[in-house]
Amino acid sequence: MADMELVIHDGPPVKKKGKKKTKRDLSSLDQNPKSKVVYIGRIPHGFYEKQMRGFFEQFGNITRLRISRSKKTGKSKHYGFIQFEVPEVAEIVADTMNNYLLFESMLQVKLVPVEKCHPRMFVGANRVFQPLKLAFKNRLFHNRVRSPLEQKKLLRGIVKKESVRREKLKAAGIDYDYPDIRKELPGKPKKIVFSDD
Repeated sequence: MADMELVIHDGPPVKKKGKKKTKRDLSSLDQNPKSKVVYIGRIPHGFYEKQMRGFFEQFGNITRLRISRSKKTGKSKHYGFIQFEVPEVAEIVADTMNNYLLFESMLQVKLVPVEKCHPRMFVGANRVFQPLKLAFKNRLFHNRVRSPLEQKKLLRGIVKKESVRREKLKAAGIDYDYPDIRKELPGKPKKIVFSDD
């Protein structure tokens, strides 16, 4: 045993014989995975997330559901995506619900291939939609601090309306002189700075 020498092999790598993969092992490595995602187009008004989930759960369990909505108004864009747990259910839904008449609208239902499924397709899915508080947003927009350029434009409009009003009074024969509007306008708005003291 002490006379054994270490031999370094410089030739091509030697393949080790291992366990052969059987049919069952190859089936787990599915080369062409089936899609679980269904596109639904021409969604009618009033058929939103809650109604859609209730309607399509008759086919099978839904993992994710999203209707595309406008970022500005929050209204439906009339298309959405549903992901089912089982790919066979998605195929059945695409076959049976395509051109289905719902609320006087023909649904367009198609199976989305796996390679076309975008990673951000279901961002914001399974959320309850909250309508936008438009009055609050409008109030914030109206009461914002305006830039000097916006203030100048606003002042020009006010002075123009004032001169038109004066001409109308003069044309009507009314002799009335009131103070100039430019003297009555407030100055630039002051920014309030809060200190830590």
